[in-house]
Amino acid sequence: MASLSVFRAPQIEAEIVVPGDKSISHRAVLLAAISNGSCAIRGFLPSHDCRCTVQAMRSLGILIDQPSENYLMVHGQRGKFQSSAEPIDCGNSGTLMRLMCGLAATQPFETVLIGDASLSSRPMRRVIEPLTLMGASIEAKEPTGTAPLKIRGGNLNPVTYELPVASAQVKSAILLAALGAPGKTTVIEPIASRDHTERILNYFLIETKRETTPRGHAISIYGEQVAESRDFFVPGDFSSAAFWMVAAAAQAGSSLLVRNVGLNETRTGALAVLLRMGAHVREVVQDSEKGEPSGEIHIQGTRLHGTVIGGHEIPRLIDEIPILAIAGALAQGKTTIRDAHELRVKETDRLAAIAANLTEMGVDVVETEDGLEINGGAPLIAGRLKSYGDHRIAMAFAVAGMFADGETIIDDTDCIATSYPGFEEQLQAFLDPSHEQPTPVINPAGAIEKH
Repeated sequence: MASLSVFRAPQIEAEIVVPGDKSISHRAVLLAAISNGSCAIRGFLPSHDCRCTVQAMRSLGILIDQPSENYLMVHGQRGKFQSSAEPIDCGNSGTLMRLMCGLAATQPFETVLIGDASLSSRPMRRVIEPLTLMGASIEAKEPTGTAPLKIRGGNLNPVTYELPVASAQVKSAILLAALGAPGKTTVIEPIASRDHTERILNYFLIETKRETTPRGHAISIYGEQVAESRDFFVPGDFSSAAFWMVAAAAQAGSSLLVRNVGLNETRTGALAVLLRMGAHVREVVQDSEKGEPSGEIHIQGTRLHGTVIGGHEIPRLIDEIPILAIAGALAQGKTTIRDAHELRVKETDRLAAIAANLTEMGVDVVETEDGLEINGGAPLIAGRLKSYGDHRIAMAFAVAGMFADGETIIDDTDCIATSYPGFEEQLQAFLDPSHEQPTPVINPAGAIEKH
């Protein structure tokens, strides 16, 4: 198993781009696959998770050409798949497994979904329940709904379904399944979650309607619409950029410009948190015509102070909580994270993993049922830390190591490849800015070149 070695980093003064957005890359491939023709996808994230999505579509009879690792040509078949003789391997991707449940529910044959050990331990009951109500037959290995999942679809009915907990993935699975059900399906969320699926559906000319009701945020869609083939550009991943934004924000005098990054307001809650903590943040939307807004973020570092993170902002920053916990450890005063129980059932129990590693680094932290209380400001202690097989834990504590004297070693970092290929190279560029690093540039064909 690979490990990362990290030392205290000098002040950051840099401009960077980050790889394509993972959430959007998954959805772009799936929507292109059910469209009525050929779609070029540029800026695709060639991570392990997203490659699993490409392979899943190929297994179901979709032709996908890949002229370069960041550029796909997907030849849609109007939502009609071919039965796969082998199980569909979702790897470590909860997004792929849940969205595939929705698509598989529209098909009149049996589809089997499997995943790695981590994914196979994650409960899928929340997505199984609404799809079963729509008429799909789904068998899980355990009563909690863990993979492998056997799905037989077709002959679906529209539903109105209230999500007990806001979840962009469960919402997306229902919306995708609804394309195979005649009539109107409505999903009601208690709190508005990320809207990547609604945006990309609309971009591919599938109509949805959003409205606020007394019961929550409602998203409606009419079935039997066919996605119109269109080319799509995937912006840089805000969640990947967040690691470096915190690294710069927590270091007085640092300056970081992130270019070509996604700026969907349902994803950028971490910026509001950094502002509350005292960081200087400038956000500029430069393009909003390609389905997802994108632009640049400029971060200037300062001495951060503690804050409270919780409530309705949690769905907008759920993936950034590991790195925001590091910001809390580096800030003066107390940072409280609450309403984040969802982190208990991610790739690992992220709340427990954050608490354990912060404690190893000498941070006064209390783990609560749904969050953390972090008393920051004390010097971080270098040491050997576990990733717990979770890419976001590994990357967050690599950033923590940039603020500790001595060597910090993060074990089992192969998992980083699930979301951020190139993370280690960018980390080394910050640790040793005197060593010239190649700068990634996205060319017009969507390929990544090094200059």
